[in-house]
Amino acid sequence: MSLDSLSSYNMNILYHLTSPSPPIAGTDAVFQEIEALRRRFGGECLQLYPLRRPSRTFPKLLYGFHQRRALRRREPSVDLHHLYYATLYPFPWLHALHKPLIYSAVTGVGPLMIRGRADWLKAIHTIVSCSPRDEAVLQALCPERYRIIRPGIAVERFSPVSVPLRNELILLVGSAPWIRRQFQTKGIDLLLDVAGSLPLRLVFLWRGLLLSELQRHIARRGMSHRVEIINAPVDVNRVLARVHATVVLAETERQVKAYPHSLMESLSAGKPALVSGCIPMADYVAKAQCGEVVPSLTPDDLCASIKRLMDNYAARQASAQKRGRVDFALAPMLEAYAEVYARAVKPS
Repeated sequence: MSLDSLSSYNMNILYHLTSPSPPIAGTDAVFQEIEALRRRFGGECLQLYPLRRPSRTFPKLLYGFHQRRALRRREPSVDLHHLYYATLYPFPWLHALHKPLIYSAVTGVGPLMIRGRADWLKAIHTIVSCSPRDEAVLQALCPERYRIIRPGIAVERFSPVSVPLRNELILLVGSAPWIRRQFQTKGIDLLLDVAGSLPLRLVFLWRGLLLSELQRHIARRGMSHRVEIINAPVDVNRVLARVHATVVLAETERQVKAYPHSLMESLSAGKPALVSGCIPMADYVAKAQCGEVVPSLTPDDLCASIKRLMDNYAARQASAQKRGRVDFALAPMLEAYAEVYARAVKPS
């Protein structure tokens, strides 16, 4: 099948979901990306995560066990499978698939979680990562079976609105925690701590989980007057129109998408990004000079990065306005996946 014919071909793709749906629809980046692919190529979703809420303790080996009959029933009629998971992991059901499998590692390939052997990777037709940092390891693992694809979003939904930087910096906080531990590992507590000593206001874009926990963390620090919480469906473009920048922090690269949607949306609206150095998108932010990189989750590093952003705000904003809507357009991502899908279903 050629790429041209694929553009008009409605495929029967089975998208494998490995995380629960967010309580507030439209607030999870992976679900947004899958919906963009489904609108272009067609297909259905199968939820392989067995719980309604995220859990650190539920074993990954049991993901999909409750759907084994549904998977066997659907498998003969699909053209290909597309699995989304944080890193590479040898899920037990992979060996039962007979149609081509595309595997998107959304935070990067990670430590591979392989115990000695990598034979299970042979079941994957193409591994997709959005992190250029993965190029070397993927070249070594499967030189002919990987793609680095930068994510895209509907940039036309966002319109740059400049907010003059005067006495304080207003930060939109993206990538809300799924579990309590992430108040620490996603830098939420750190942001609240430093906000007391900086001219800073925080706007939390929440996704319906752990709201009372966030309120307790804010109240404990006496920061209610410096914080706004948005915990409902919202037009993100309207929110971005009244902030200066967006921040996504993480302790390790495995905790957030390699290219967080909240940062891509921010840059598409001409607002700079503040991002942890462990997140692969930090390389882009540094090279494009469209924000600041936080080397590590410490008060000193975060304060220094915020001050650099404020000192250089005009230049960082100008770069975001110049680059964001071009570099994160949806069309190149869809075209790249069209090529991946076409090669997967092409007759031998």
